[in-house]
Amino acid sequence: MRGVRVAWAPARHELLLMASLGLWLARRTHGTGGGRAFGYAGGQAAMMFGFAFVCAVETVALSVLLADWPVLHAVVLVLDVYTVVFVVALHAASVVRPHVLGGGVLRVRQAVRVDVRIPLERIASVRRELRMTHERADGELDVAVGSRTTVTVELAEPVAHVTFFGRRREVRVVRFHADDADGLVRALARPVPL
Repeated sequence: MRGVRVAWAPARHELLLMASLGLWLARRTHGTGGGRAFGYAGGQAAMMFGFAFVCAVETVALSVLLADWPVLHAVVLVLDVYTVVFVVALHAASVVRPHVLGGGVLRVRQAVRVDVRIPLERIASVRRELRMTHERADGELDVAVGSRTTVTVELAEPVAHVTFFGRRREVRVVRFHADDADGLVRALARPVPL
């Protein structure tokens, strides 16, 4: 059964990206449900749109270069247009799936690839911490945007993180980027009313 999940993971990922593109065009978000949303896409927007622009320029250049070979031109055009849509969908997924604080849970997300739910009672400490380098360590999850994280959450008890291919990891430290890192840290540090 795990093999089937692994085989379908890339297809599922692309379907969720395209659904996110639809949500982005409709100016809607996914899974915020009354909670307070904290975006993180601002840290990557310029890079993603720059990459989409380069892909669009490549599409035009290859259309000119391959004009004498209609079949090859058609195949490359379809692939290039899909690449531009894919890059925009990657950014859209980050915009419509922000981090969410509400209902006693902090939901840390990154597009359609990462979605970790942290019950607030498991948070031992939270701090604003800018990190530009990340080394993979057991029990730690780094959800970097533009190679940086701005918030570090240390947990009293581990939470489960399911990887892209369905492997389950227990994590005790979660580092992630938030455009309003100070506001998120303040919101998490504030005592929850009884």
